[in-house]
Amino acid sequence: MPLVAGVDSSTQSCKVVVVDADTGAQVRTGRASHPAGTAVPPNAWWAALREAISEAGGLDDVAAASVAGQQHGMVALDAQGNVIRDALLWNDTRSADAAAGLIAEVGADEYVARTGVLPVASFTATKLRWLRDAEPENAARVAAVALPHDWLTWRLRGYGPAGRSPLGADFDELVTDRSDASGTAYWSPTTGDYDRDLLIRALGHDAALPRVLGPGEPAGKAGHLLVGPGAGDNAGAALGLGAAEGDCVVSIGTSGTVFAVTAAPVRDAGGTVAGFADASGVFLPLVATLNAARVLDAIAGLLGVDHAGLAELALQSRPGAHGAVLVPYFEGERTPNLPTATATLSGLTLASTTRPDLARAAVEGMLCGLADGLDAVVRLGVRPRRLLLIGGAALNPAVQQVAAQVFGVPVVVPEPGEYVAMGAAVQAGWVLSGRRPHWPMALAAELAPDVQPVIRRQYAAARSAY
Repeated sequence: MPLVAGVDSSTQSCKVVVVDADTGAQVRTGRASHPAGTAVPPNAWWAALREAISEAGGLDDVAAASVAGQQHGMVALDAQGNVIRDALLWNDTRSADAAAGLIAEVGADEYVARTGVLPVASFTATKLRWLRDAEPENAARVAAVALPHDWLTWRLRGYGPAGRSPLGADFDELVTDRSDASGTAYWSPTTGDYDRDLLIRALGHDAALPRVLGPGEPAGKAGHLLVGPGAGDNAGAALGLGAAEGDCVVSIGTSGTVFAVTAAPVRDAGGTVAGFADASGVFLPLVATLNAARVLDAIAGLLGVDHAGLAELALQSRPGAHGAVLVPYFEGERTPNLPTATATLSGLTLASTTRPDLARAAVEGMLCGLADGLDAVVRLGVRPRRLLLIGGAALNPAVQQVAAQVFGVPVVVPEPGEYVAMGAAVQAGWVLSGRRPHWPMALAAELAPDVQPVIRRQYAAARSAY
Protein backbone atom coordinates (compact mmCIF):
# COMPACT_ATOMS: atom_id res chain seq x y z
CA MET A 1 0.00 0.00 0.00
CA PRO A 2 2.19 2.91 -1.17
CA LEU A 3 1.10 6.36 -0.03
CA VAL A 4 1.02 9.49 -2.18
CA ALA A 5 0.36 13.11 -1.25
CA GLY A 6 -1.41 15.94 -3.04
CA VAL A 7 -1.17 19.63 -2.22
CA ASP A 8 -3.64 22.41 -2.95
CA SER A 9 -2.00 25.79 -2.42
CA SER A 10 -5.10 27.92 -2.92
CA THR A 11 -5.80 31.60 -2.43
CA GLN A 12 -6.92 31.16 1.16
CA SER A 13 -4.98 28.17 2.47
CA CYS A 14 -2.72 25.20 1.83
CA LYS A 15 -4.24 21.72 2.07
CA VAL A 16 -2.34 18.41 2.04
CA VAL A 17 -3.99 15.02 1.58
CA VAL A 18 -2.16 11.72 1.99
CA VAL A 19 -3.93 8.83 0.26
CA ASP A 20 -3.56 5.16 -0.56
CA ALA A 21 -2.15 5.09 -4.10
CA ASP A 22 -4.12 1.94 -4.96
CA THR A 23 -7.59 3.00 -3.82
CA GLY A 24 -7.51 6.77 -3.32
CA ALA A 25 -8.68 6.31 0.27
CA GLN A 26 -7.70 9.26 2.41
CA VAL A 27 -5.26 8.40 5.21
CA ARG A 28 -4.56 11.79 6.79
CA THR A 29 -4.69 15.52 6.05
CA GLY A 30 -3.16 18.83 7.01
CA ARG A 31 -4.02 22.48 6.52
CA ALA A 32 -2.54 25.93 7.07
CA SER A 33 -3.84 29.41 6.31
CA HIS A 34 -2.52 31.92 3.78
CA PRO A 35 -2.53 35.68 4.36
CA ALA A 36 -5.41 37.63 2.88
CA GLY A 37 -4.96 40.04 0.02
CA THR A 38 -4.39 40.15 -3.72
CA ALA A 39 -0.61 40.56 -3.39
CA VAL A 40 1.10 38.03 -1.13
CA PRO A 41 4.74 37.21 -0.25
CA PRO A 42 5.43 33.72 -1.70
CA ASN A 43 7.41 32.81 1.41
CA ALA A 44 4.06 32.76 3.22
CA TRP A 45 2.98 29.92 0.91
CA TRP A 46 6.20 28.04 1.62
CA ALA A 47 5.69 28.40 5.37
CA ALA A 48 2.07 27.24 5.03
CA LEU A 49 3.10 24.24 2.93
CA ARG A 50 5.59 23.12 5.56
CA GLU A 51 3.01 23.64 8.32
CA ALA A 52 0.34 21.69 6.41
CA ILE A 53 2.78 18.83 5.71
CA SER A 54 3.65 18.69 9.40
CA GLU A 55 -0.03 18.66 10.39
CA ALA A 56 -0.55 15.82 7.90
CA GLY A 57 2.04 13.73 9.71
CA GLY A 58 4.95 14.48 7.43
CA LEU A 59 5.99 12.78 4.20
CA ASP A 60 8.56 10.28 5.51
CA ASP A 61 6.34 7.32 4.58
CA VAL A 62 5.03 8.89 1.36
CA ALA A 63 6.43 7.71 -1.96
CA ALA A 64 5.39 10.60 -4.22
CA ALA A 65 3.81 14.04 -4.00
CA SER A 66 2.61 16.78 -6.32
CA VAL A 67 1.61 20.41 -5.85
CA ALA A 68 -1.44 22.08 -7.41
CA GLY A 69 -1.96 25.79 -6.90
CA GLN A 70 -3.87 28.92 -7.74
CA GLN A 71 -3.32 29.90 -11.36
CA HIS A 72 -1.74 33.01 -12.88
CA GLY A 73 0.06 34.49 -9.85
CA MET A 74 3.27 36.30 -10.80
CA VAL A 75 6.34 35.13 -8.88
CA ALA A 76 9.23 37.32 -10.09
CA LEU A 77 12.76 36.12 -9.23
CA ASP A 78 16.09 37.90 -9.46
CA ALA A 79 19.33 36.28 -10.66
CA GLN A 80 20.01 34.89 -7.18
CA GLY A 81 16.56 33.30 -6.92
CA ASN A 82 15.17 35.88 -4.51
CA VAL A 83 11.54 36.92 -4.79
CA ILE A 84 11.60 40.53 -6.02
CA ARG A 85 8.19 41.65 -4.76
CA ASP A 86 4.93 40.25 -3.42
CA ALA A 87 3.26 37.99 -5.96
CA LEU A 88 0.27 39.53 -7.70
CA LEU A 89 -2.55 36.98 -7.51
CA TRP A 90 -5.21 36.09 -10.06
CA ASN A 91 -7.72 38.37 -8.30
CA ASP A 92 -5.50 41.47 -8.39
CA THR A 93 -7.06 43.76 -10.99
CA ARG A 94 -4.45 46.52 -11.11
CA SER A 95 -3.22 45.17 -14.48
CA ALA A 96 -6.54 45.73 -16.29
CA ASP A 97 -5.08 48.61 -18.34
CA ALA A 98 -2.01 46.51 -19.11
CA ALA A 99 -4.28 43.78 -20.52
CA ALA A 100 -6.00 46.30 -22.77
CA GLY A 101 -2.61 47.57 -23.94
CA LEU A 102 -1.39 44.10 -24.90
CA ILE A 103 -4.58 43.39 -26.84
CA ALA A 104 -4.31 46.72 -28.67
CA GLU A 105 -0.71 46.00 -29.66
CA VAL A 106 -1.13 42.38 -30.77
CA GLY A 107 -4.79 42.27 -31.80
CA ALA A 108 -7.45 40.10 -30.17
CA ASP A 109 -7.68 37.49 -32.93
CA GLU A 110 -3.90 37.18 -33.19
CA TYR A 111 -3.44 36.87 -29.43
CA VAL A 112 -6.04 34.12 -29.13
CA ALA A 113 -4.58 32.28 -32.14
CA ARG A 114 -1.14 32.31 -30.49
CA THR A 115 -2.05 31.45 -26.89
CA GLY A 116 -5.67 30.29 -26.76
CA VAL A 117 -6.53 33.18 -24.42
CA LEU A 118 -7.28 36.88 -24.55
CA PRO A 119 -5.41 38.82 -21.84
CA VAL A 120 -7.39 39.94 -18.81
CA ALA A 121 -6.11 41.28 -15.51
CA SER A 122 -5.90 37.76 -14.06
CA PHE A 123 -3.24 36.45 -16.44
CA THR A 124 0.49 36.53 -15.74
CA ALA A 125 1.46 38.41 -18.91
CA THR A 126 -0.64 41.40 -17.89
CA LYS A 127 0.95 41.47 -14.44
CA LEU A 128 4.40 41.49 -16.03
CA ARG A 129 3.35 44.42 -18.24
CA TRP A 130 2.09 46.23 -15.15
CA LEU A 131 5.43 45.57 -13.45
CA ARG A 132 7.29 46.93 -16.47
CA ASP A 133 5.30 50.16 -16.40
CA ALA A 134 4.68 50.70 -12.67
CA GLU A 135 7.91 49.32 -11.17
CA PRO A 136 10.54 49.47 -13.92
CA GLU A 137 13.45 48.94 -11.51
CA ASN A 138 11.87 45.71 -10.27
CA ALA A 139 11.07 44.63 -13.82
CA ALA A 140 14.70 45.11 -14.85
CA ARG A 141 15.79 42.72 -12.05
CA VAL A 142 13.56 39.86 -13.21
CA ALA A 143 15.68 36.88 -14.23
CA ALA A 144 12.95 34.21 -14.03
CA VAL A 145 9.17 34.13 -13.81
CA ALA A 146 7.30 31.33 -12.05
CA LEU A 147 3.73 30.62 -11.02
CA PRO A 148 2.73 29.69 -7.46
CA HIS A 149 2.74 25.92 -7.98
CA ASP A 150 5.98 26.08 -10.02
CA TRP A 151 7.77 27.99 -7.27
CA LEU A 152 6.52 25.69 -4.50
CA THR A 153 7.57 22.59 -6.45
CA TRP A 154 11.02 24.16 -6.91
CA ARG A 155 11.30 24.93 -3.20
CA LEU A 156 10.04 21.47 -2.21
CA ARG A 157 12.82 19.92 -4.27
CA GLY A 158 15.45 21.99 -2.44
CA TYR A 159 15.94 24.92 -4.82
CA GLY A 160 15.54 28.59 -3.97
CA PRO A 161 17.56 31.68 -3.08
CA ALA A 162 21.31 31.21 -3.53
CA GLY A 163 23.00 30.63 -0.18
CA ARG A 164 19.70 30.07 1.62
CA SER A 165 18.48 26.82 0.05
CA PRO A 166 20.19 23.43 -0.23
CA LEU A 167 20.49 23.39 -4.05
CA GLY A 168 20.52 27.10 -4.85
CA ALA A 169 18.92 29.10 -7.65
CA ASP A 170 19.05 26.67 -10.56
CA PHE A 171 16.44 28.02 -12.97
CA ASP A 172 16.90 24.98 -15.22
CA GLU A 173 15.09 23.07 -12.47
CA LEU A 174 12.00 25.30 -12.56
CA VAL A 175 9.17 23.17 -13.98
CA THR A 176 5.47 23.53 -14.60
CA ASP A 177 2.73 21.68 -16.45
CA ARG A 178 0.50 22.36 -19.46
CA SER A 179 -2.47 23.56 -17.42
CA ASP A 180 -0.66 26.27 -15.49
CA ALA A 181 1.50 27.32 -18.45
CA SER A 182 -1.68 27.88 -20.47
CA GLY A 183 -2.82 30.54 -17.98
CA THR A 184 0.19 32.79 -18.50
CA ALA A 185 -0.87 34.28 -21.87
CA TYR A 186 2.60 33.57 -23.27
CA TRP A 187 2.35 29.80 -23.89
CA SER A 188 0.41 27.95 -26.58
CA PRO A 189 -1.65 24.86 -25.68
CA THR A 190 -1.72 24.01 -29.39
CA THR A 191 2.03 24.04 -30.08
CA GLY A 192 3.22 23.36 -26.53
CA ASP A 193 5.76 26.18 -26.77
CA TYR A 194 6.35 29.50 -25.02
CA ASP A 195 5.79 32.59 -27.13
CA ARG A 196 8.91 34.54 -26.25
CA ASP A 197 7.81 37.56 -28.25
CA LEU A 198 4.75 37.93 -26.03
CA LEU A 199 6.83 37.48 -22.87
CA ILE A 200 9.29 40.16 -23.99
CA ARG A 201 6.44 42.43 -25.06
CA ALA A 202 4.96 42.10 -21.56
CA LEU A 203 8.07 42.29 -19.35
CA GLY A 204 10.35 44.33 -21.60
CA HIS A 205 13.04 41.65 -21.81
CA ASP A 206 13.45 37.87 -21.87
CA ALA A 207 13.61 35.75 -18.73
CA ALA A 208 13.95 32.12 -17.67
CA LEU A 209 10.65 30.22 -17.64
CA PRO A 210 9.75 26.83 -16.15
CA ARG A 211 10.16 23.78 -18.35
CA VAL A 212 6.71 22.39 -19.24
CA LEU A 213 6.34 18.75 -18.20
CA GLY A 214 3.93 16.28 -19.73
CA PRO A 215 1.20 14.45 -17.79
CA GLY A 216 2.72 11.88 -15.50
CA GLU A 217 6.25 13.19 -16.06
CA PRO A 218 8.20 13.53 -12.79
CA ALA A 219 9.73 16.87 -11.85
CA GLY A 220 12.49 15.13 -9.91
CA LYS A 221 13.00 14.14 -6.31
CA ALA A 222 12.97 15.73 -2.88
CA GLY A 223 15.15 13.28 -0.97
CA HIS A 224 13.32 9.94 -1.22
CA LEU A 225 10.15 11.65 -2.47
CA LEU A 226 9.26 11.50 -6.16
CA VAL A 227 7.69 14.84 -7.15
CA GLY A 228 5.01 15.23 -9.82
CA PRO A 229 4.62 18.08 -12.30
CA GLY A 230 1.85 19.89 -10.42
CA ALA A 231 -1.09 21.71 -11.99
CA GLY A 232 -3.27 24.77 -11.91
CA ASP A 233 -6.10 24.52 -9.42
CA ASN A 234 -8.92 23.95 -11.90
CA ALA A 235 -7.02 21.30 -13.81
CA GLY A 236 -6.20 19.68 -10.47
CA ALA A 237 -9.90 19.61 -9.60
CA ALA A 238 -10.71 18.01 -12.96
CA LEU A 239 -8.18 15.25 -12.24
CA GLY A 240 -9.47 14.78 -8.72
CA LEU A 241 -13.04 14.44 -9.99
CA GLY A 242 -12.08 12.08 -12.78
CA ALA A 243 -13.77 14.49 -15.21
CA ALA A 244 -13.94 13.24 -18.80
CA GLU A 245 -15.18 14.57 -22.12
CA GLY A 246 -18.83 15.57 -21.72
CA ASP A 247 -18.38 16.67 -18.13
CA CYS A 248 -18.69 20.33 -17.17
CA VAL A 249 -17.53 21.40 -13.72
CA VAL A 250 -18.91 24.39 -11.84
CA SER A 251 -16.76 25.29 -8.86
CA ILE A 252 -18.09 27.76 -6.30
CA GLY A 253 -15.21 29.00 -4.19
CA THR A 254 -13.52 32.36 -3.69
CA SER A 255 -13.95 32.67 -7.43
CA GLY A 256 -16.44 30.82 -9.60
CA THR A 257 -15.35 28.69 -12.51
CA VAL A 258 -17.03 26.74 -15.27
CA PHE A 259 -14.81 24.37 -17.21
CA ALA A 260 -15.14 21.37 -19.48
CA VAL A 261 -12.85 18.59 -20.65
CA THR A 262 -12.46 18.58 -24.44
CA ALA A 263 -10.36 16.56 -26.86
CA ALA A 264 -9.58 19.57 -29.07
CA PRO A 265 -8.44 23.11 -28.19
CA VAL A 266 -11.05 25.86 -28.01
CA ARG A 267 -10.48 29.46 -29.11
CA ASP A 268 -12.71 32.41 -28.23
CA ALA A 269 -11.58 35.71 -29.74
CA GLY A 270 -14.08 37.50 -27.52
CA GLY A 271 -12.11 36.38 -24.49
CA THR A 272 -15.00 35.02 -22.45
CA VAL A 273 -13.71 31.46 -22.62
CA ALA A 274 -10.03 30.83 -21.89
CA GLY A 275 -8.66 28.01 -24.03
CA PHE A 276 -6.58 26.34 -21.34
CA ALA A 277 -4.86 22.97 -21.46
CA ASP A 278 -5.66 20.40 -18.80
CA ALA A 279 -3.33 18.23 -16.73
CA SER A 280 -4.09 14.95 -18.51
CA GLY A 281 -3.02 15.81 -22.05
CA VAL A 282 -6.21 17.31 -23.48
CA PHE A 283 -7.91 20.68 -23.01
CA LEU A 284 -9.90 22.60 -20.42
CA PRO A 285 -11.87 25.58 -21.80
CA LEU A 286 -12.75 27.70 -18.80
CA VAL A 287 -14.85 30.66 -17.77
CA ALA A 288 -14.10 32.40 -14.47
CA THR A 289 -16.08 34.83 -12.35
CA LEU A 290 -14.67 36.89 -9.51
CA ASN A 291 -17.89 36.78 -7.48
CA ALA A 292 -18.94 33.41 -6.14
CA ALA A 293 -19.32 32.10 -2.59
CA ARG A 294 -18.57 35.49 -1.06
CA VAL A 295 -21.80 36.74 -2.62
CA LEU A 296 -23.61 34.38 -0.27
CA ASP A 297 -21.35 35.48 2.59
CA ALA A 298 -22.26 39.12 1.99
CA ILE A 299 -26.02 38.65 1.83
CA ALA A 300 -26.05 36.17 4.72
CA GLY A 301 -24.22 38.76 6.81
CA LEU A 302 -26.67 41.44 5.75
CA LEU A 303 -29.57 39.23 6.78
CA GLY A 304 -27.92 38.14 10.02
CA VAL A 305 -27.87 34.42 9.23
CA ASP A 306 -25.34 31.72 8.43
CA HIS A 307 -25.31 29.78 5.14
CA ALA A 308 -27.86 27.27 6.43
CA GLY A 309 -30.14 30.12 7.42
CA LEU A 310 -29.65 31.77 4.03
CA ALA A 311 -30.72 28.52 2.32
CA GLU A 312 -33.77 28.22 4.55
CA LEU A 313 -34.82 31.77 3.68
CA ALA A 314 -34.16 31.34 -0.05
CA LEU A 315 -36.29 28.20 -0.21
CA GLN A 316 -39.21 30.15 1.28
CA SER A 317 -39.23 32.31 -1.86
CA ARG A 318 -40.01 31.18 -5.40
CA PRO A 319 -38.09 31.13 -8.72
CA GLY A 320 -37.45 34.73 -9.73
CA ALA A 321 -37.65 36.00 -6.13
CA HIS A 322 -40.82 37.96 -6.92
CA GLY A 323 -38.79 40.14 -9.30
CA ALA A 324 -35.80 40.90 -7.06
CA VAL A 325 -32.53 40.50 -9.00
CA LEU A 326 -28.97 40.72 -7.70
CA VAL A 327 -26.21 41.24 -10.27
CA PRO A 328 -23.38 40.37 -7.86
CA TYR A 329 -20.36 42.27 -9.21
CA PHE A 330 -19.22 43.19 -5.69
CA GLU A 331 -15.51 43.02 -6.59
CA GLY A 332 -15.68 44.02 -10.22
CA GLU A 333 -15.99 41.10 -12.60
CA ARG A 334 -13.84 39.05 -14.92
CA THR A 335 -16.69 37.50 -16.96
CA PRO A 336 -17.88 39.81 -18.33
CA ASN A 337 -14.62 41.80 -18.14
CA LEU A 338 -15.73 44.68 -15.90
CA PRO A 339 -12.93 45.19 -13.34
CA THR A 340 -14.42 48.39 -11.90
CA ALA A 341 -18.09 47.31 -11.81
CA THR A 342 -20.15 47.18 -8.64
CA ALA A 343 -23.17 45.09 -7.65
CA THR A 344 -26.78 46.13 -8.17
CA LEU A 345 -30.01 44.96 -6.56
CA SER A 346 -33.02 45.79 -8.71
CA GLY A 347 -36.65 44.88 -9.21
CA LEU A 348 -37.59 45.67 -5.63
CA THR A 349 -41.20 46.29 -4.73
CA LEU A 350 -42.90 46.30 -1.37
CA ALA A 351 -43.79 42.68 -2.07
CA SER A 352 -40.25 41.58 -2.96
CA THR A 353 -38.32 43.49 -0.30
CA THR A 354 -38.34 40.56 2.06
CA ARG A 355 -35.62 38.50 3.66
CA PRO A 356 -36.55 35.34 1.69
CA ASP A 357 -36.54 37.20 -1.63
CA LEU A 358 -33.18 38.86 -0.92
CA ALA A 359 -31.74 35.48 0.01
CA ARG A 360 -33.16 33.89 -3.14
CA ALA A 361 -31.87 36.76 -5.31
CA ALA A 362 -28.35 36.20 -3.96
CA VAL A 363 -28.36 32.51 -4.85
CA GLU A 364 -29.92 33.12 -8.25
CA GLY A 365 -27.58 35.98 -9.11
CA MET A 366 -24.46 34.03 -8.23
CA LEU A 367 -25.56 31.00 -10.25
CA CYS A 368 -26.82 33.02 -13.21
CA GLY A 369 -23.35 34.47 -13.64
CA LEU A 370 -21.99 30.93 -13.79
CA ALA A 371 -24.80 29.81 -16.11
CA ASP A 372 -23.78 32.58 -18.51
CA GLY A 373 -20.34 30.98 -18.42
CA LEU A 374 -21.76 27.58 -19.31
CA ASP A 375 -23.61 29.18 -22.22
CA ALA A 376 -20.34 30.64 -23.50
CA VAL A 377 -18.66 27.21 -23.44
CA VAL A 378 -21.62 25.60 -25.20
CA ARG A 379 -21.51 28.25 -27.95
CA LEU A 380 -17.99 27.04 -28.78
CA GLY A 381 -19.22 23.52 -29.44
CA VAL A 382 -18.99 21.85 -26.03
CA ARG A 383 -21.92 19.51 -25.40
CA PRO A 384 -22.27 18.82 -21.67
CA ARG A 385 -23.91 15.57 -20.62
CA ARG A 386 -23.78 16.41 -16.91
CA LEU A 387 -22.65 19.19 -14.61
CA LEU A 388 -20.46 18.50 -11.57
CA LEU A 389 -21.13 21.08 -8.84
CA ILE A 390 -18.27 21.47 -6.35
CA GLY A 391 -16.98 23.93 -3.76
CA GLY A 392 -18.10 24.83 -0.30
CA ALA A 393 -21.46 26.20 -1.44
CA ALA A 394 -22.36 23.11 -3.48
CA LEU A 395 -23.95 21.36 -0.48
CA ASN A 396 -26.26 24.31 0.21
CA PRO A 397 -29.76 22.98 -0.57
CA ALA A 398 -30.87 26.28 -2.09
CA VAL A 399 -27.80 26.35 -4.35
CA GLN A 400 -28.54 22.80 -5.49
CA GLN A 401 -32.19 23.55 -6.22
CA VAL A 402 -31.47 26.75 -8.14
CA ALA A 403 -28.63 25.05 -10.06
CA ALA A 404 -31.12 22.51 -11.39
CA GLN A 405 -33.35 25.42 -12.41
CA VAL A 406 -30.78 27.50 -14.28
CA PHE A 407 -28.22 25.15 -15.90
CA GLY A 408 -30.52 22.97 -18.00
CA VAL A 409 -28.46 19.76 -17.65
CA PRO A 410 -28.36 17.05 -14.96
CA VAL A 411 -26.53 18.30 -11.86
CA VAL A 412 -24.30 15.95 -9.86
CA VAL A 413 -22.95 17.02 -6.46
CA PRO A 414 -19.94 14.98 -5.30
CA GLU A 415 -19.41 14.37 -1.63
CA PRO A 416 -17.34 17.18 -0.08
CA GLY A 417 -13.65 16.74 -0.68
CA GLU A 418 -10.39 18.50 -1.40
CA TYR A 419 -10.61 17.80 -5.12
CA VAL A 420 -7.71 20.03 -6.15
CA ALA A 421 -5.44 18.29 -3.65
CA MET A 422 -6.85 14.94 -4.73
CA GLY A 423 -6.01 15.81 -8.33
CA ALA A 424 -2.45 16.51 -7.26
CA ALA A 425 -2.47 13.14 -5.50
CA VAL A 426 -3.62 11.54 -8.78
CA GLN A 427 -0.57 13.12 -10.40
CA ALA A 428 1.65 11.74 -7.65
CA GLY A 429 0.20 8.28 -8.21
CA TRP A 430 0.68 8.73 -11.95
CA VAL A 431 4.41 9.50 -11.71
CA LEU A 432 4.84 6.68 -9.19
CA SER A 433 3.16 3.93 -11.23
CA GLY A 434 3.46 5.26 -14.77
CA ARG A 435 -0.30 5.24 -15.32
CA ARG A 436 -3.14 7.57 -14.34
CA PRO A 437 -5.09 6.29 -11.32
CA HIS A 438 -8.89 6.24 -11.50
CA TRP A 439 -10.35 6.36 -8.01
CA PRO A 440 -14.09 6.17 -7.20
CA MET A 441 -16.09 9.32 -6.44
CA ALA A 442 -18.97 9.32 -3.95
CA LEU A 443 -22.00 11.49 -4.73
CA ALA A 444 -23.99 13.62 -2.29
CA ALA A 445 -26.86 14.47 -4.65
CA GLU A 446 -28.12 14.09 -8.20
CA LEU A 447 -30.71 16.51 -9.57
CA ALA A 448 -32.64 16.35 -12.82
CA PRO A 449 -33.06 19.57 -14.84
CA ASP A 450 -35.96 21.71 -13.62
CA VAL A 451 -35.59 24.78 -15.83
CA GLN A 452 -37.35 27.94 -14.60
CA PRO A 453 -36.92 30.49 -17.44
CA VAL A 454 -37.96 33.47 -15.31
CA ILE A 455 -34.68 33.34 -13.38
CA ARG A 456 -32.38 33.73 -16.40
CA ARG A 457 -34.72 36.16 -18.15
CA GLN A 458 -34.81 38.59 -15.22
CA TYR A 459 -31.08 38.33 -14.69
CA ALA A 460 -30.30 39.00 -18.36
CA ALA A 461 -32.45 42.13 -18.28
CA ALA A 462 -30.71 43.44 -15.17
CA ARG A 463 -27.23 42.58 -16.47
CA SER A 464 -27.86 44.43 -19.74
CA ALA A 465 -27.60 47.71 -17.83
CA TYR A 466 -23.80 47.26 -17.53
